[in-house]
Amino acid sequence: MADGETVELSGPPFFEFGEKVRIRRHIRNDGTFPNREVGEILARKGDSGYIRNIGTFLQQFYIYAVYLPETGVTVGCKRRELESLDYDDSPEESSQNSPDEVEAG
Repeated sequence: MADGETVELSGPPFFEFGEKVRIRRHIRNDGTFPNREVGEILARKGDSGYIRNIGTFLQQFYIYAVYLPETGVTVGCKRRELESLDYDDSPEESSQNSPDEVEAG
């Protein structure tokens, strides 16, 4: 299902505060991350961190603020960009059909 068709906010957030997660693809600065160049990689595929906050975007998606202790950076990610390391119930979207990079702040 395309992002434009999905409304996650009709249910509870998929991840919990404090949950340990892994980044599923590179996250690049889309221009919303301060003091970093647009396009700069903020988080790499395979980095792990913790859900620090949960917000929303466009009244459609949950955005998970993920703190990455190795770099000290907190990045915003959609559900499809993360997988749980605490639970065996990662998002159903397959990473085989998704690109390794996305732009996010």
